[in-house]
Amino acid sequence: MKVINLGEHSSVINCHMAQLRDVNTQGNKTLFRRNMERVARAMAYEVSRTLHYSEKDITTPLGVKKVPTYDDRIVVGTVLRAGLAFHEGFLDTFDQADSAFVAAYREEGYKEDIKIHVEYIAAPDLTDCTFLMVDPMLATGGSLELSYKAFLTHGKPKTLHICCAIAAQEGIEHLKKAFPEDNVTLWVAAVDPILNDDAYIVPGLGDAGDLSFGIKI
Repeated sequence: MKVINLGEHSSVINCHMAQLRDVNTQGNKTLFRRNMERVARAMAYEVSRTLHYSEKDITTPLGVKKVPTYDDRIVVGTVLRAGLAFHEGFLDTFDQADSAFVAAYREEGYKEDIKIHVEYIAAPDLTDCTFLMVDPMLATGGSLELSYKAFLTHGKPKTLHICCAIAAQEGIEHLKKAFPEDNVTLWVAAVDPILNDDAYIVPGLGDAGDLSFGIKI
C-alpha cells in the first residue's frame, strides 16, 4: 500500500483542516460540513491525476476537439454517517461516479476491547472498478478494513483508493498490513501521532459525525 500525505506540502488543504480542528469554529455545523467537502474536492483532484486517460472527440459549436478524459469506472464508497459530507465532496469532482454505502459502528470502550459491527450495505457491482473508499477519520483502521470486506461481497475492485481527512499513525500501520497489494493507495490530509485509550485520534478534531450532524444518543 502506498501512503500519500497531502498535509506534508503547503496548500489550501491545510487551511481547511485548520478550521475543521478549531474548537472556535466547530460549533458551526454548516461550515464544518463545507470544510469536509472542500478537503474532499482537493483530495479528489489529486486522485484524478492517477487515473487512466484517453483522448475523445468532443463536438463544440464550431468544430471538434480531442480532449483527454478518464476511462475509469469510479465508485465512491462511504461509511455512514460521518462520511456523508466527505462523500459529497468527491461526487462534486467525479460527478458521474456511482455510490456505495455501508453502516459500520464501533462499541464505545477501551481501545483493546472495541468491537465493530456492520449492519447495512448498498453498493453497485464493484468488479474491476476504481473504488474510492472515503472516510474522514482513520483511527485504529479496524472499521475501515471490516467495511471494505463487506463491500467485497459486491465484487472486487481493480484499484482501491482509501481517502481520509485525518489518520492516526497506528491506523496507517494497521492498513499497511491489511492491504499489502500494490494497487492500494491511502490518501490523507493530515497524520496525527497517537490514539488515546478510547481510540480517539489525538490531537484530531473530535467526532466528525457529531460535528457534522449533531450529537447522537
